[in-house]
Amino acid sequence: MFLPTTREEMKKLSWDKLDVIIVTGDTYIDSPYIGAAVIGRVLQAAGYKVGIIAQPDTESEIDINRLGEPTLFWGVTAGSVDSMVANYTALKKRRRKDDFTPGGKNTRRPDRASIVYSNLIRKYFKNTKPIVLGGIEASLRRIAHYDYWDDKIRRAILFDAKADILVYGMGEKSVLKLAHNLQTGKDWKDIRGLCYISPYPKEEYTILPSYQEVKGDKKKFISMFHTFYLNNDSLTAKGLCQQQDSRYLIQNPPAYPLTRKELDRVYDLPYEREVHPYYKKEGEVKALETIKFSITTHRGCYGECNFCSITAHQGKVIQGRSEKSILREAKLLTRLKDFKGYILDVGGPTANMYGIECQKKLKSGSCPDKRCLYPQFCPRLKINHKKQMEILKKIRQIEGVKKVFVASGIRYDMVLSDQKYGEKYLRELIKYHISGQLKIAPEHTENNVLQKMGKPDRGYLKRFRDKFLQINKEQKKKQFLTYYLIAAHPGCREEDMYRLKEYTSKELKLNPEQVQIFTPTPLTYSTLMYYTGRDPFTGKAIYVEKDLKKKGRQKKIIINSY
Repeated sequence: MFLPTTREEMKKLSWDKLDVIIVTGDTYIDSPYIGAAVIGRVLQAAGYKVGIIAQPDTESEIDINRLGEPTLFWGVTAGSVDSMVANYTALKKRRRKDDFTPGGKNTRRPDRASIVYSNLIRKYFKNTKPIVLGGIEASLRRIAHYDYWDDKIRRAILFDAKADILVYGMGEKSVLKLAHNLQTGKDWKDIRGLCYISPYPKEEYTILPSYQEVKGDKKKFISMFHTFYLNNDSLTAKGLCQQQDSRYLIQNPPAYPLTRKELDRVYDLPYEREVHPYYKKEGEVKALETIKFSITTHRGCYGECNFCSITAHQGKVIQGRSEKSILREAKLLTRLKDFKGYILDVGGPTANMYGIECQKKLKSGSCPDKRCLYPQFCPRLKINHKKQMEILKKIRQIEGVKKVFVASGIRYDMVLSDQKYGEKYLRELIKYHISGQLKIAPEHTENNVLQKMGKPDRGYLKRFRDKFLQINKEQKKKQFLTYYLIAAHPGCREEDMYRLKEYTSKELKLNPEQVQIFTPTPLTYSTLMYYTGRDPFTGKAIYVEKDLKKKGRQKKIIINSY
């Protein structure tokens, strides 16, 4: 049964009022891949009455009034993607399609959706219950940040949205604690994983340079970002304060990662794995094609690529589900009426990080002065693909399963670094778990650009590609690699793209098609480089392409032999 999205559904449940109403920029897909659905289900399982309003009409009171007013709080999320990323390309052209909207047309998600939805609630519900922001848009805009579309430093989103509370990261623990405290009248301002506005800074919290300071001084912006980034580990992070006007943003330390048992409980909840009928009648939702028959094995990523926002949102600790929970979900998928025997993905942000984590990090927190994989692999990280091989084998042995795919991408440098099981894992992927192609993301081939990205040098790519072809030949298969590449990343000039083109043509024997232009998104080191024109780790000036036509030309060089 879906969470209610109409009064009629509330009546069937004998509910007069809801405790929590979630407003989202996606259509309502009841799936463990959709944040609004997960938070709704988690709250429901704890006994709260939860409803969802998806993609409300912002020019009318009809949608936002549909479920009445909640007794505890409004939850507001832009959806599974930052609304500006969802609505515009890297060249700032309006996108025509939205995979999370019925019919696929990009007409339902407003720009800066978190702000628009909060204002919509305020317009029709005066002096209402707290408005709580969540999801990736709010999470990545929780402090003063560079906004690519405005080309300026914007305030923390809480101030612009006129919301009361922001839950950052993967918010299950924080939201449950918040709901409990609001219901019982307890103070909620010490809950981990929350941000809020205060007239004063908080004692013992680290004071960041103010919004006004970072707005006018790029060196202070760099300093602020370093401090922010180093305070994202739940075991070592301090609370942060940042003055925005006459008031302060307060960021409490991050919530602790979910335990395996807690994570299992989240994924064992009774998701419908469908679009709610109220919205499905408006058209098919493309995102469902990918996620309906896919399985998440873990959260988090310690790759820390400089252009990626996963560290600031999901964290760099791998939170893995138990084998039993994953197998339960696989068996459940086989019982769905339209299951054809194919599980489309088993993975996470990086598929082959499941079951691999540094024990020191789990006990003492992340190292403040080095990364797990870059520039070299830390010897404390014992890379071993055995657990992944075992779980994939057990899934493909389930009755009704014809094929299990690994589609979410792998770190090929990790495969090469696993001396005991790396080649065995690759052989099994090639034999059982890909359908003609395997996705990898080298992003570039020129080491000066890869260094700015925080990616391994191209030697790994060549070695992996050769091993992949060798095993395919041995198995008498004609499969290939799909390479994801980035143009116009900070530090990348046109001559670097020409060299990339030459390398992919001569060494990799291909003409790349999966090329995207770098999009500066909030709270990544690459965006910091883009805005400041400096390498934040060395302080040295770097080349940054900001002309839109020249960015487009960098992409054309690689895909069209420009």
